[in-house]
Amino acid sequence: MEEKISMAAYIRQAFNIPDADIKTYSGLALAYIGDAIYDLVIRTFIVEQGNAPVNTLHKRVIKLVQASAQAKHYYMIQDMLTEEEKAVFKRGRNSKSISPSKNAELSDYRTATGLEALMGYLYLTGRTERMLELMRPVF
Repeated sequence: MEEKISMAAYIRQAFNIPDADIKTYSGLALAYIGDAIYDLVIRTFIVEQGNAPVNTLHKRVIKLVQASAQAKHYYMIQDMLTEEEKAVFKRGRNSKSISPSKNAELSDYRTATGLEALMGYLYLTGRTERMLELMRPVF
């Protein structure tokens, strides 16, 4: 049986990137990668629902990835989080961003940043199954 390897680990291996201590990453760095992986999971789910014009796909995705939707998502899963996951969320939420979103309430923006940091953390640590488990309530 072939051993499962996470996409992040596969990328590190393919490009010979040395392992780094994830605890040294800032909340915003985790949110940066978390934003991308969150978006990728949402886009994958939407596209797999069936072919549609790109504009239609985009509108469906936007409804799920905007800060207010991510904040709602966090409140759906907050009781499912471990202490470690809560700490990562808080690291992201409490990070000082240079420019908050112009289309979101500050509280939603910070909550969304915390959620993205958590998703980035889970992705980078190879906990893809846990990340997807926490994303399931979105769908």
